[in-house]
Amino acid sequence: MLALVLGGLLQLATLLAPVPALAAPGLCVGPVCADEITRSAKHHWQLRLRVDDQRGHRERLVVDCRDGHLSPESGTVERGYAAAVARRACRLAGEGSQG
Repeated sequence: MLALVLGGLLQLATLLAPVPALAAPGLCVGPVCADEITRSAKHHWQLRLRVDDQRGHRERLVVDCRDGHLSPESGTVERGYAAAVARRACRLAGEGSQG
């Protein structure tokens, strides 16, 4: 009987224990994902993001959502996918190009 009560208390304790949140990897296009996406404090049309690929390359980028320009223009993460992720982030932030 005591084992049954202790088993029930153990199950209750595991249900009430805080569970770590499982987060999505971020915004992904192909092998490139972006996270830590923030809007520039100075220019609302600029987004800052951290991108990484499946090979472990990481870098921080700034995208001008008016024309899709990435800064820096070259780096270790493939720029075609990085540009696609940046365009998607701009659209989701409501800063997509009007053209």
